[in-house]
Amino acid sequence: MTNNSSARESMLTAMFGLSGRAAIVTGASSGLGLGFARTLAGAGATVYAAARRLDRLHALGDEVPGIVPVQCDITDDSDRKALVDECYNRSGRLDILVNNAGKPGPPQAEQETAEGFNSILEVNLVAGFHLATYAAGRLAEGEQASYINISSVIGLVSTAPIGGASYAASKAGTLGLTRELAGQWGRRGIRVNAVVPGWFDTEMTDGLFSNDKSAGWVRRNTMLGRGGTDGEINGAVLFLASDASIYMTGQTLVVDGGWTAR
Repeated sequence: MTNNSSARESMLTAMFGLSGRAAIVTGASSGLGLGFARTLAGAGATVYAAARRLDRLHALGDEVPGIVPVQCDITDDSDRKALVDECYNRSGRLDILVNNAGKPGPPQAEQETAEGFNSILEVNLVAGFHLATYAAGRLAEGEQASYINISSVIGLVSTAPIGGASYAASKAGTLGLTRELAGQWGRRGIRVNAVVPGWFDTEMTDGLFSNDKSAGWVRRNTMLGRGGTDGEINGAVLFLASDASIYMTGQTLVVDGGWTAR
């Protein structure tokens, strides 16, 4: 290895490396959260992978060094507190929080019930807020952290007939929450940013890409002419988690193949 290539590698490691850091990723048992957990662990972080399906988390931990499985129902406030406590008790720190867990609601507004609407907001918006406040409350003076909220293109634009009122409200609320927390916590050393995924083939979008009509709708309305594939959003989360984005806060990073730029 030449001196120049060694220097470049050292520079990239300094920018994107997460060695010695601790992260929480919610909704880590499948879909985008699974990829986020793998990516952060691959960059050197100890990742507390949280979800309800513990068997899947253990399988991930067996596959990827640096993964700590934590069974957690993020709608349960005691579970949320216990998740943050677990990270601090084992690692003594929490540098990165990825609020990824979420669930969809019914596509038609008339199908929404008051209970169902509140349930979607609890998972997609309220839980992430409380996790962030618990994490911020444990951060010592002089320490820095990066909190990343996963929103959706449905929080930016209408995607009717796919989407849903409760889901859109929760994901738009996530963007507003991101800006407000960034403003309140910036001088404490806490950066808060959001990632907005477009259409990715995950459990959340089950059936979207297997149906010719809906898959064609995605292709026609996405500038790159296709949906996102496994791993294509992970770099955005690594960027925001690492020192490569050290001067960014309150921002929304859209990874949608050009869907919202039309």
